[in-house]
Amino acid sequence: MTADPRAYPVRPFLAVSAAIWRDGRILVAQRARAPGRGLFSLPGGVVETGETMAEAVTREVLEETGLTVEPVRLAGYREAIVRDADGRVERHFVIFAFACRWRAGEPRPSDEVAEARWVKPEEVASLVTTAGLADIIASATL
Repeated sequence: MTADPRAYPVRPFLAVSAAIWRDGRILVAQRARAPGRGLFSLPGGVVETGETMAEAVTREVLEETGLTVEPVRLAGYREAIVRDADGRVERHFVIFAFACRWRAGEPRPSDEVAEARWVKPEEVASLVTTAGLADIIASATL
């Protein structure tokens, strides 16, 4: 098994996520891998060199869920910093969340997403989610 290139970084990774709206519902995705395995969150991932954040969010959503989206605006950001038992930074992501409109496709699982479902914003409170998810969704309302 190869070492995780995102573990114990020398600097934070820039990432994006998508609050995707369709008919008054938001898409939530249950993570299939660590970190966050089993938690509901927004689809997204790391920005690759040479792509804009809007391009990255569009690509990541398509890869993870099979959906085509239109990024509308920046909705906020979160910082995810995980420390190991010795206090060393094991992971560090700065995640910019975009409010997006659904354009095409139906959500499907992938190697990164165990389940994806459309929910009413008030239903998010009944799910086990990543930290701050409800706040980002509230900020991303279209």
